[in-house]
Amino acid sequence: MFQIGEKIVYPMYGAGIVESIEQDFHGTKLEMYYIIQIPKNNLKIRLIANKSEQLGVRAVANKEEVEKALEHVAAKKIVMPENWSLRYKDNLEKLKTGRLDMVTEVVKNLNEREKRKKLSSIEKKLLNTAKQIVLSEIIYSYEIDTEKAEELLANLVLNC
Repeated sequence: MFQIGEKIVYPMYGAGIVESIEQDFHGTKLEMYYIIQIPKNNLKIRLIANKSEQLGVRAVANKEEVEKALEHVAAKKIVMPENWSLRYKDNLEKLKTGRLDMVTEVVKNLNEREKRKKLSSIEKKLLNTAKQIVLSEIIYSYEIDTEKAEELLANLVLNC
């Protein structure tokens, strides 16, 4: 169970902070809810606490874990389907895992593809979403601002 003030990652939304924990009825059952503040787009999410693990919600990785994940992805060879719908499906599945290494892989793969060939608007949106998710975790893990997080991502993954 997460605590108030704990930094967490919610797949497809990114890193945020457990702002409060509330009790409320879900149908006829009394449930505990996390109220999560996601800074990106100033989003608040209300999530049934006992479903958080099933949804892939996890604690923000520490600096060493983040660096290890980024370096692992940087060293990986890019392999993507040429067919855009297969590529999109593959990248979306990686994004849904909420795993830092998988989401960073989406950023690296789509960034590299964009250098070679123009991305469709759907893939651009996917790249932006993935990048924001990775940046949000770097920001919380390293306790740095967006600009420094972008530099770190570029230095460790995108400019390799």
